Amino acid sequence: MKKTSPEPLIINSLSEYNRIMGLPQPEHPLISVLDIGCRQEIPDLPGDKLIYNFYGIFLKRNIGNGLGYGRKYYDFSNGVMGFSLPKQVFTLDREMDYSKITGWILLIHPDFLRKYPVAKKIASYGFFSYHLHEALHLSEKEEKLIDGIMRNIRDEYSQQIDGYSQDVIVSHIELLLNYANRFYNRQFITRSNAEQEPVARFEQLVSQIFSEDQISRIPGVNDLAEQMNVSPHYLSDMLRSLTGMSAQQHIHNQLIEKAKEILLTTNLSINETAYNLGFEYPQYFNRLFKSKTGLTPAAFRKDFVGN
Repeated sequence: MKKTSPEPLIINSLSEYNRIMGLPQPEHPLISVLDIGCRQEIPDLPGDKLIYNFYGIFLKRNIGNGLGYGRKYYDFSNGVMGFSLPKQVFTLDREMDYSKITGWILLIHPDFLRKYPVAKKIASYGFFSYHLHEALHLSEKEEKLIDGIMRNIRDEYSQQIDGYSQDVIVSHIELLLNYANRFYNRQFITRSNAEQEPVARFEQLVSQIFSEDQISRIPGVNDLAEQMNVSPHYLSDMLRSLTGMSAQQHIHNQLIEKAKEILLTTNLSINETAYNLGFEYPQYFNRLFKSKTGLTPAAFRKDFVGN
């Protein structure tokens, strides 16, 4: 059995990616649309982990469980769409028959977007930080629409480049991202029955934390997402779509309800209340309480108990 390197293979450019994958050099050095399905086996790599220093947007079919991200593998036979940021780690399964996978992948080097507003905005698209098992399931109609945008991108950089080519391609990329946002929102709604269980589990986890008399630390979205085995962005986007509030808003709302309970049923000072709720600095508690209720903790207590 071949010994593999524990260190990830870092791929910095599209040319390097194509060379390693045994593909012809890309037509454009900073953006490329590649068909998937022409390879019968994975390349002879020194390890099982890859890091791409560019953005990736893919549509793959018949994946099985061949590709892992972090500690999770995903198992989809129909077409799914996924997104990756530079420096994310991917894991190859050498037992997987990759010849069955079809679809395409769009690779975008950050330099291609550098002078455009989307270079900063792209971080706001939470799905780039989703786990792969949280991939986007497209309907047949949606898939055709996305395929059309991909063909337009490839056609644009494949023909004679002029002063408008990059602007046109970037506009197609933004359109692609906006459609992905819309389709994810649709997925949260149409799969709401499947998502109700994690919503209920999230609320239960938060409730359990705030049921304690003293809280050592305010729960973070990352901590709760890890317990639920979902990505923080996916958790917040799912909750926002189904409940109208992000994960952080849910946490703060339950924290404020716990604070009201302490203020109205105990003689703890405001500072002691803050410490009991996990605040290191009472002024942060005062600020959050007032932003949520319109009153300081002291004013709230005075209005209700007259002390």
